[in-house]
Amino acid sequence: MKILILASEMVPFAKTGGLGDAVGGLARSLAGLGEEVRVVLPLYTPVREGIPEFTVLTRSYRLPFSKRQDTVEIGEWISREGLIVHLILNDRHFGREGLYGTADGDYPDNAERFSGFTLAGLEVCKFLDWSPDIVHAHDWQTALAPAYLRSRYANDSILGEAKSVLTIHNLAYQGRFPQKAYGLLELPEEYYSPEQMEFFGDVSFLKGGIVFADLITTVSERYAAEIQTEEYGCGLDGLLRYMGRKVKGILNGVDYQEWDPRWDPYLPYHYDSDHLDNKRKARAFLVDECGFSETLAPVIGMVTRLSEQKGIDLIARSIDRLMAMNLSLVVLGTGERRYEEMLQGVARRFPGRVSVFTRFDNTLAHRIEAGADMFLMPSRYEPCGLSQIYSLRYGTVPIVRATGGLDDTIQPFEATKEQGNGFKFKEYTPESMLAAIRQALGVFTQQPVWKRLMKNGMSASFGWEFSARKYLDLYRELCSG
Repeated sequence: MKILILASEMVPFAKTGGLGDAVGGLARSLAGLGEEVRVVLPLYTPVREGIPEFTVLTRSYRLPFSKRQDTVEIGEWISREGLIVHLILNDRHFGREGLYGTADGDYPDNAERFSGFTLAGLEVCKFLDWSPDIVHAHDWQTALAPAYLRSRYANDSILGEAKSVLTIHNLAYQGRFPQKAYGLLELPEEYYSPEQMEFFGDVSFLKGGIVFADLITTVSERYAAEIQTEEYGCGLDGLLRYMGRKVKGILNGVDYQEWDPRWDPYLPYHYDSDHLDNKRKARAFLVDECGFSETLAPVIGMVTRLSEQKGIDLIARSIDRLMAMNLSLVVLGTGERRYEEMLQGVARRFPGRVSVFTRFDNTLAHRIEAGADMFLMPSRYEPCGLSQIYSLRYGTVPIVRATGGLDDTIQPFEATKEQGNGFKFKEYTPESMLAAIRQALGVFTQQPVWKRLMKNGMSASFGWEFSARKYLDLYRELCSG
């Protein structure tokens, strides 16, 4: 099967969050299963030095747009699995400081940037004379691909028969722009209507993708159900309910080549579930790195974006009660300035017990996963979540709110039955979160029981191959329908 994946991020070429990991994991797994996969990505200037070497196929490919005349370069890189990645080089759109914007906000021309990139990605197929069976778009940045297939390429000899899939990684980010941006999109005028792409007077890329895609997926089964409710639907819940069986949930996988304590290159010590002595050494290393004074107190780790979505306001509202417990806390992440300043203030108030790192640090992220005793994810909503899955493999017990993929992957621990892999709470309140933490601390004092809990988590498997096979089943169903 020929599969074209359009995305704005994929490791190791570009990553700001889970999208890059998910696209990379899915694409590599599909290629590893023997499918013919091509991914198209923008080449961003900020990451150009750190990416693998690639070949330039053409330096002056003129995109056939009626309202703008962009010329791009097309690059190609081929992985060991046979995965082909094409890079779109366009300095006018992507030769900038950030992927989507700066600290001052999003780039004002993002509608032009990513609609142009999506069209360029589809034009790569024509340049190569390669007809995909499936065009798989990811999030708002490439969500217009199904609309282009229905209109511009409906009768095209290369793309006319392709089926479209749109994966929603986070419904809150919709690609919503003022009405005047619609004129740049190279779409029929009649598509700008309440039934299609108009959204409260604006144009919504994600709504267009939902309307025109042959299939819509999300990154966990629970999130697929949640986004069809008013609480989590971000104004699109009615449309998603109308789509009905077109909306499917497939849990993201993780890359165990990168996230496994048996060979993780970022760890000072390696271990597995039968040899946990080095887990204790990794813990001691983290305690020393964080400057914790209570070396025996349980360590709770957080590696997260500092935003309300991630539940940081619950931490802010309960910090004194949290610090009244016998624990140490390490937080790594960047995000909203108010949360960065709040956490830095907490670290100053509780020296030797709280350590906060407001930066991107992949090495430290791995060391926190290995060295912490527990991993806290009190998210308001979480489409999938990957850190809780990493934590399971590292024997670091997750404490999560029961939402989205967190609810799908974490099962409450029952000591009498020795079943379950973590702790979770339902209500989005400080009291509910603190109760789950107290429960975890209580079990931690019973080390033989805690060791069983750790091993339960370490035995779980959420590799990408299982999820990739589910996608393949959906692709085949689409193509045979």
